[in-house]
Amino acid sequence: MHEAFMISISELYNLYLKHPQISTDTRQITPGSIFFALKGDNFNGNKFAAQALEKGAAYAVIEDAAFRANERCLLTDNVLATLQNLARHHRQQLSIPVVGITGSNGKTTTKELIHAVLSGKYKTHATKGNLNNHIGVPLTLLSVQPEHEMAVIEMGANHQKEIEELCGIALPDYGLITNVGKAHLEGFGGEEGVRKGKGELYAYLAAHGGKVFLNGNNKVLEEMADHAGLAQRIVYGTSGDLYCRGRLLSSHPFLAVEWTCGKNHGEIHSRLIGAYNFENILSAICIGNYFEVDASQIKHAIENYIPDNSRSQVVIKGSNKIILDAYNANPTSMAAALRNFAELSDAKKIVFLGEMAELGSESKKEHQALADLLSSMQLDELVLVGKNFSEINLSKKYLRLENSEEAAAYAREKKFSDASILIKGSRSAKMEKVLEAL
Repeated sequence: MHEAFMISISELYNLYLKHPQISTDTRQITPGSIFFALKGDNFNGNKFAAQALEKGAAYAVIEDAAFRANERCLLTDNVLATLQNLARHHRQQLSIPVVGITGSNGKTTTKELIHAVLSGKYKTHATKGNLNNHIGVPLTLLSVQPEHEMAVIEMGANHQKEIEELCGIALPDYGLITNVGKAHLEGFGGEEGVRKGKGELYAYLAAHGGKVFLNGNNKVLEEMADHAGLAQRIVYGTSGDLYCRGRLLSSHPFLAVEWTCGKNHGEIHSRLIGAYNFENILSAICIGNYFEVDASQIKHAIENYIPDNSRSQVVIKGSNKIILDAYNANPTSMAAALRNFAELSDAKKIVFLGEMAELGSESKKEHQALADLLSSMQLDELVLVGKNFSEINLSKKYLRLENSEEAAAYAREKKFSDASILIKGSRSAKMEKVLEAL
């Protein structure tokens, strides 16, 4: 066997150009791809390098020379850093506009809407699902191919400096923060920490001459842009001398929106629920107009977007209308979903609410705040799921269950009919099991 040597990014990039597919999981090897042997707390991808080659990978990038089966195992000192550096190098070769998106709530829905709108005119690549972290962002960038004319990159974070790091890989020309709420309070160190963390996107754009799409109705975001010294703003909102203005026509149950951007205007009847999605729709309209997508294409894209992945889905089961929003939850999104549900004129209302995660020392206070909101709502049944609801005070009758399996069993037993049912909770609460039971 030849003596092992460290491969450089330029050498690896030449191989990537011939094999522009990346694999990180031997269970899903794409023939001819480059396998990156990532390590985690509970796994070591180096052990699977030979298996990846057997399954059809062209090369395997490893950091442990003991697993170098042959010359197709490419040695580096840190596989994750190499993946990130390769993605950054690829990004530097691209001359297309890159839009970076982050925020506490609505990132993925907004990204999907923007992707749909821009695809009306351009060959657009966007983050798949929620591959938005230190591994997902590089994988997304390395999926951008020569035929693509635009890229939309979602960036998630649960602690400070993470967005800064992702911006250093994705190098966005444009940015959008959907909002700043009470998400990942534990990792960020409170609400002010969330602002600082998400604001790293504004800081990057300000330092590199980038532009921001800014919600003019959100004073917190305006203050953050001011603080970052971000001069180049394309502003959307409901009033004032803005680049793009919109008005919510209806939200029962689906959102209808009227908009004007310069000489362009239109009316859109979406398949999205929840007034909180109005600003997500408006941001997509704004970005579409900025990149000169035709008004009819914008209308077609948004009206044909149907949410999935347990995000604000409306599911009809028999005589029941179920609103499933079980992909993620934090105090801001929980309150928005409950207020929207409260406004529905449906006669029979039932709520299954899963506990919220990653709130640290704020957990008890935030779960009690939800209980206070629930006390003001007219509900036929309320089911609270998880131990974080164990110490709340609630003025109305409710059922508290330990987990989603118990909640699913209860839903099967009750055989609800002619009801509107909201199912909401953090990903860890697995509230989609209640939908399956219904």
